[in-house]
Amino acid sequence: MCSKLCCCFPCRSCRAEDSSEHFSDRRFPILSRITMRTETDGFRLNFLPQRFNLWRTPRPPPGVNNTSATDGHPSPSEEERPPTVILTFEQNLEAKRLCEAGQQLLEREERLFGEITESEALTHHKEEVSKLAAERRALEGLVLQTLSLSLGLEEVGSEALASAVKAVQQEEDQDQQWTRRDRTAPAWRPCGWKKLHDSTLHSLVEERMDNPSTPPADQTGQSSIQADVRTMGRQLKEDLLRVVTVVKSCYPPESGICDLYAGLYHRTFRARLRKITDFGLGDKDCTCLLLWVNNYYPQILQKPELAGEIDVEALGKLLPEELLKPLEDQYLSKQQEELTTYIHRVLEAAKQKWNEGEEPRRQDGYFFSPVSYDIIQLINGMVTSAEQVVGDLQKAQEITRQLKDLMQRFTIFQNDVIKQNKPNSRPTVKANLGCIEQFRDVLNKKTHLFKEDVRKNCLDVLTDMKQSAHAYLLKPVHEVLKPEYRKLGTSDWLNKNLFEKLLAGVEKELQDLQGSMESCHQELVGQLHKEVTAEYVRRLLKGDKLKTREQQLKASVIVRDNAENLHHLFLKMGSEEVWLKDILTKIAEVLKLQDLPAIQMQVASLGTEYPDLSEKHVSALLKLKTTLSKADRNTVKVILSDTRGQRSDAAERGFFSDVQVK
Repeated sequence: MCSKLCCCFPCRSCRAEDSSEHFSDRRFPILSRITMRTETDGFRLNFLPQRFNLWRTPRPPPGVNNTSATDGHPSPSEEERPPTVILTFEQNLEAKRLCEAGQQLLEREERLFGEITESEALTHHKEEVSKLAAERRALEGLVLQTLSLSLGLEEVGSEALASAVKAVQQEEDQDQQWTRRDRTAPAWRPCGWKKLHDSTLHSLVEERMDNPSTPPADQTGQSSIQADVRTMGRQLKEDLLRVVTVVKSCYPPESGICDLYAGLYHRTFRARLRKITDFGLGDKDCTCLLLWVNNYYPQILQKPELAGEIDVEALGKLLPEELLKPLEDQYLSKQQEELTTYIHRVLEAAKQKWNEGEEPRRQDGYFFSPVSYDIIQLINGMVTSAEQVVGDLQKAQEITRQLKDLMQRFTIFQNDVIKQNKPNSRPTVKANLGCIEQFRDVLNKKTHLFKEDVRKNCLDVLTDMKQSAHAYLLKPVHEVLKPEYRKLGTSDWLNKNLFEKLLAGVEKELQDLQGSMESCHQELVGQLHKEVTAEYVRRLLKGDKLKTREQQLKASVIVRDNAENLHHLFLKMGSEEVWLKDILTKIAEVLKLQDLPAIQMQVASLGTEYPDLSEKHVSALLKLKTTLSKADRNTVKVILSDTRGQRSDAAERGFFSDVQVK
């Protein structure tokens, strides 16, 4: 063997000798390993001089001639085929082929430590072990550097990242292999590259959240806290989208890389927000923070691109309940304060106009007040926004907790209007009826805006307000009609057509009731319809006795006619209380009937339909028929008692409770 040996290759004279001797693992370990990996890796060793062909041409399969069929020389295609080579460890590092570089180191590790102990390796191959450890450190540094650029793949490339990920997994697998061996592992085992991988990504995420790379958005009118939170949120969104669209492809499917990144960003964002909450926040900063925790951040995670890749439920909320509750209380308290202030201002404006003698403006022919519209718009907007801010509708409903008290202020205002009875009081009350109607619609149709007890209490307040308004507007009508009421039930009633004058008076007064919103006017006319009918029945029950059958038949006809005329008049004026006609018709039928069983059936029908019909009412009605004995009247009243348990739950109309009898 030649004593003048190149550091890497044998001299010319030695090349003629058996290559197995000159390129043994013992004398030329690096070249031996290169030779071993040639056939599997398929790389070209282009950097070697052409005269040093370390690899023989592979033997052809049996029966295949490796020479030209004509002259014995290689075919043209074989002459053009470049030699197959592999890259050195350093070249793999330079090419960012980190997985291949790592594999080379693992093979060397197996050769050095696979069959001997660490002490033996250090004794006989100390220099080679030191070199391997140094090259491992170089590989580790480059792997971590590549991982630290994971979210900026334009700097490193997806192939390099994928190779780094494989290198990490190779090392993790090798760590596991050594745990199962009954020998002392190298000093660097276990290397824990998986932990290094995770900690590197953690540092990467923290760096990007602390120094966002996203272009700053328009920060006009924003505080520094709002700008910081918004910028961090945008960075989080863009990076997670990059993870699922680009980075994910560099990892094996079972790696769970999307969940890993989501957890890192979640914890980092949470830590930053917790620090912010350590300081007293202004109302706007408080709102901003709650919006990101309860609305914007969940929306990011629910984006279609992310929802299928991330276990959102496992992340939980950005801030715990003990930190959120004080912020939510601060926000909701501020909203309640603003609602109270606004309603007070709206009512004060309406009151000032009334005090100045100004009538409400007309809209589509009726008096209109903006009170309800303005308040409803504010309530709807506040609760809807609050649901997004606090992330819970029931919490948002707390804003309207004081609404009953605020409605009481509206009641006080209307009571003042009625009490003082100024020239503009009636138009104001007519306008208020529209407000009451609009408030009732909101309470009944948009129940999600209110707690149930608040909603019911407010409806009760509005019902009282409507009844008060109706009483105020209808009182003058009854004052005008009182002379005509007095004639009902008298002896003249059966002989003269007195009811015509009553109808004429009602029709005239109905004209003066116009001016409220159409639906409100219908209710007002319907209320007058009910009150006129009740007054009619009251006067009839206390009227003159019908001593003969003829008088009873005549009274029955007159009551039927009156019921028909009253029905047509109010129907024409807009009343929808058509059921009132049936009451007078049934009373007329009782006056007509002479057979006791038939009277019993008719009274039973009347009692079943109208639950507030009392024995006093029946007694007064039967006393008109002097042809009935006291025993007969008692028999009929017993039937009425029997019907109480049979009354339909649907029979909710009250009428006779408004008819006062002695």
